Amino acid sequence: MLAVEFHEFYYRYPAARPNEAAPYALRGIELEVEVGEFVALMGHTGAGKSTLCMAMNGLVPQATGGAVRGVQRVLGHEARAVPVARLARQVGLVFQDPESQLFSPSVEQEVAFGPENLGLSVDAIADRVDWALDMLDLQPLRKRGPTQLSGGQKQRVAIAAALAMQPEMLILDEPTSGLDPLGTAEVFAAIERLCAEREMTVVLATQEAEQVAQSAHRVVVMSEGSILLDAPPVTAFMQPELLAQAGVAPPQVSLVAAALKERGIVVPAFHRLDEAEKALRGLWQHPHG
Repeated sequence: MLAVEFHEFYYRYPAARPNEAAPYALRGIELEVEVGEFVALMGHTGAGKSTLCMAMNGLVPQATGGAVRGVQRVLGHEARAVPVARLARQVGLVFQDPESQLFSPSVEQEVAFGPENLGLSVDAIADRVDWALDMLDLQPLRKRGPTQLSGGQKQRVAIAAALAMQPEMLILDEPTSGLDPLGTAEVFAAIERLCAEREMTVVLATQEAEQVAQSAHRVVVMSEGSILLDAPPVTAFMQPELLAQAGVAPPQVSLVAAALKERGIVVPAFHRLDEAEKALRGLWQHPHG
């Protein structure tokens, strides 16, 4: 079953001036995401990642306006025909800046806000809050105010608030931008847990190639509103020239693999640290293999 279907999808924002046509922000998007997949969107700033994320929950074009054409189907729904509020119950969206999403005096109240607006019973809300806090390892912080949290903790609270709605799909737009390595690791660990334990469909816009190599099932590379590459990480990160064109820095181990290949040294393709260690250890033990 497909969670996302975009075919010949084009979108442009409203024109800044009357009688002018804005350039297309998305051009001819062909993308399918299966239920349970973890797909990473990568590309330079302005490549169209955020616009595509918003198109996956109907904000584009329902909230943004503008011109759109092509197939835009999410979880079996025509995304531009279903009210955003209704689709938001199935598709959680977490933005880049968690502080713009957090407004409650405590973590548990923040996470409870969505379920409360669904009109659920007190017990059902408490169950959802406990479950979301457990999933994101936030139980010890439940009474704290958002201003007392680190950047990584705030982002995990934003994800927990989205999860409390129990969506089928989670979209994260640059959730680790501006975080330190610890905060980035915390967020990716939470995403990995969701994928492993809930088999949730996750679409993540990010620049974190090292983390993507460890976690994602597929890498979709965008440039100028178009998709340049859609492949598993091991294939995508072995194309440094194309990645450079899109402003994506591949993982360091992928650069090592590409350099060995250029020198005619045959090793199994790798993009993760554990794979690199195994391949290089084999090369060391059998240098003429």
